Order: sequence, then C-alpha cells, then structure tokens
Amino acid sequence: MNFNEENFDENLLIPKVKDESEELQETSLRPKKLSEYIGQTKVKENMKICIEAAKKRNQTLDHVLLYGPPGLGKTTLANILANEMNSNIRVTSGPAIEKPGDLAAILTSLSENDILFIDEIHRMNRNVEEILYPALEDFNLDIIIGKGPSARSIRLDLPKFTLVGATTKVGSLSTPLRDRFGIVDRLELYEPEDLNTIIRRSADILGISIDKEASMEIAKRSRGTPRIANRLLKRVADFGLVLGDGNITLDISKVALNKLEIDELGLDNIDKKILESIIYNYKGGPVGIETLTATIGEENGTIEDVYEPYLLQIGFIARTPRGRIATPLAYEHFNIEYNEK
Repeated sequence: MNFNEENFDENLLIPKVKDESEELQETSLRPKKLSEYIGQTKVKENMKICIEAAKKRNQTLDHVLLYGPPGLGKTTLANILANEMNSNIRVTSGPAIEKPGDLAAILTSLSENDILFIDEIHRMNRNVEEILYPALEDFNLDIIIGKGPSARSIRLDLPKFTLVGATTKVGSLSTPLRDRFGIVDRLELYEPEDLNTIIRRSADILGISIDKEASMEIAKRSRGTPRIANRLLKRVADFGLVLGDGNITLDISKVALNKLEIDELGLDNIDKKILESIIYNYKGGPVGIETLTATIGEENGTIEDVYEPYLLQIGFIARTPRGRIATPLAYEHFNIEYNEK
C-alpha cells in the first residue's frame, strides 16, 4: 500500500501500551561500551581517562554524579561504566530508599568493585543520606543497635564500591553529599546531527527502514533528547507500516509528527500551552511557576524538569526574579507581534 495522506484514518492507529517486549527493545537500543555511546563528547573523554586511571591503579572508580535534563542517557552511562570496569551494577532510586535500614541492606549486599546506581538521588531522605557519608568516604557503615540508654553503635566494613548518582536537580542535593562525588559531569542536550546518528543506529537494531531525510526530520523534532528520538522513531514507524510499505520516508515522517502534534522545533501540545499561556493570559509575563502550573493543569516538577530546560535552551522563555517571561523568539514562532515593554 502506497502512502496517501488523504486516506489517513486516525482509528487505524491505536496507541500502544508499553509491554515487556517494548521495554526489552529499549534496553537493546542502549549502547554497552563508551565507544558505542553517541554524543556527550566531553563527558565521554573525561570518563575514559578516569576509567583507564582506575584500572591502572587497580582501584575502584571514584564516585560519579551525573546531572542534566531527563532522557539524556544517565542510566545508560551508569551501565556503560559497569561494563567498562567489568563490574556488577545494582540499580535503585532515591524515592525507593525510604529508611536507613533499606540503604544498609543494599550496601551490605554489595560485592567488591560493584557499582551502585541511584537514580533521582536528590529525592533521597536526608536521614538516609547521612548513612551514605561514611560509606562513600571510608567504606564503613555505622549501625545503631537497640534503643534508649542501651543503644550502641557498631561499625561494619563495606566492600569498595562506586556510587553513581543521577539527578535532574543538582541544586537540590545537599552540599555534604555533592562534595563526596569525585567525578561530576553535566549531560547537555544533543545536537540534531548526533540524534540523527542515534536514530539511524536504533532503526538498524529494530529492523526499521528509514530514509536519511526522514531520520533528520525526526532528529530536529526530538528536543535534543535521545529518549524522545527513539520514542518518535517507533511511533513514526507505526505510521509507515499502516500508511505505506513500511519504509519511513520524509513525507510519512512529517505527516506522522504533525499528527502527533510535534512541530518543526519539537514543541508539543504542553510546550505550546505554556508559551501561549504566558503570552496571552499574562501578556508575556513575568508569571510565577505556581500560577503557570495552575493555569495549564501541570505539576511544578513536570514543567521545571521536562519542559522548561528545552524552552530555555532554544531561548523561548527566560527566568527572572519575578517569574517566567516569553522572549521575542517565542512571539515570532507563533507569528505574534512582539511589543517591547
């Protein structure tokens, strides 16, 4: 069946429920070695040096803190570090470690040279966090046994391990915890050229046929984020399979992305709501984050972590002491006349 936009039937395309096979697909798309990791050149170069130095010293890798917007590959990098160091990796998240005992159980179950990956480490309870301090510095764990006057403290020796922490809000980490990381790297949003390479690699792994122009079109609309690029590739592939012969052409990619309400700069429906709310409801701003979230019906964290980083990066909004404002570039994008205040 040849592609024909006029014959498009939205009922033919049913949103997929994420199942185990799709999760396995996502895992298969992740590179296993630094040499396979695309983009983030400075981070890769630093990591390569640190890994080689640790191996030559026959020591564990220093504790690593990775921060930046979601979807840029922090989890992937943690797994790559484990592979490069020939170590096992234990994966958890800040919210999952509710009590000091939970963290103690994880730490005492580690083996020598293991990597402990804690995602969203900024959301870890402060009482739990304090257990980490001696563990990170001296590989010791202090445990209180008993209560009241009979309580006593014992110290357990831990195997030497590497903590890899990931966060989207590095400013939310306490200074004592942040200072205990020997390697701190920020992951930046990707350029379209790097995303294009990622998309073509993913398409090859998934057995998807895609034209060069089509992969670049998806890359340009992926908000500088590999996770979004891979997600859009799969959705556009659905359109190519239903509306065409399975090959993703430039025409199919444009129609699919437009139907998904993703414009030429990667702005989706929520991005547009944020910008139009600032421009129309609040005359370009400034507007506080609480007011903005109430207006569009999204949570503070979602706007600050998911949407704002990209809008700030492309210069469509600016933060001021009084709140967010829309820039002349945002007005131009929506073909709205900008009146300087």
